[in-house]
Amino acid sequence: MDALRHDDPARVGAYVALARLDAEPDSTAPERRFVVRDGDGRTLLARLPRPDTDPTRWAVEAEGARRLSVPGFLPVGEVGGGAAELPWCTGPYVPALPLPAALRAHGGPLPDPVVRALGAALARTLATAHAQGVAHAGLSPAAVLLTTDGPRLGCFGAVRAAAPDGVQRSGLPGLDSGCLAPEQAAGGRPLPPGDVYALGAVLAYAATGHTVPERDELPSFLREPVTGCLARDPERRPQAYELLALLEPTAPTAAHEATVLDTATPSPSPSPGPRPIPLPASVVVALAHQSAQVLAAELPVPASRTRH
Repeated sequence: MDALRHDDPARVGAYVALARLDAEPDSTAPERRFVVRDGDGRTLLARLPRPDTDPTRWAVEAEGARRLSVPGFLPVGEVGGGAAELPWCTGPYVPALPLPAALRAHGGPLPDPVVRALGAALARTLATAHAQGVAHAGLSPAAVLLTTDGPRLGCFGAVRAAAPDGVQRSGLPGLDSGCLAPEQAAGGRPLPPGDVYALGAVLAYAATGHTVPERDELPSFLREPVTGCLARDPERRPQAYELLALLEPTAPTAAHEATVLDTATPSPSPSPGPRPIPLPASVVVALAHQSAQVLAAELPVPASRTRH
């Protein structure tokens, strides 16, 4: 989370902007994200299109996300804007770190058990979406938000919003070239195999710090899945449910026992929403710090006192 800049909006619709979710190094995110507060003191996450993208296309994708019910997708509760202002959408706020911020907080790539659990969680989310005939079309490191309740996927439809089908998307603002499947870069319609390609790049990023690593840079458990995901031919890529079977973490072993510090509190039973994954202590601390910042920003302003 970062302080507002001079060119950031002070308000988003009826909401007061408190801070940016994305720090300056992550300015390549497909959309701008702000922690905002409404008149009743509720905290929400607001999202707006980048200034260099088409606001109309972005608004279409925001409305599409509002109508979806995919566990693990970042929920959209309200879509607003109009002729006098940029489109925007809001959803519930929980302390969240975009994946690049999580790597910075940790001081480098995430531990193997965390990457494996993250991969399984994202594969589960995509498998659910694909079974409903929905392609996310916006997966990148910036789109992955880590929370203590499990990862959430934002930036829905970023590829579709960047340009219509038939128009080359390579090099367009807001799109991570390392996560853009070749067929989408060339203007092809975003389909589930493109999500799988992006998932491979995201897992490579989580494990190495960049989206296009050499095979030998990857931990052994990721080499086969990531190599398959990044196949240039969409037909040769695994499906999301197949990746889930490969990455689903097993119970902790003696070599890596789960602890309070490096694991989110487990759910008592499986739930349809995001599932907690193990998080390094450094990331948990960063989430707690963000929560404290937001709480401090929400402290009520004392009423003016009458001077005697």
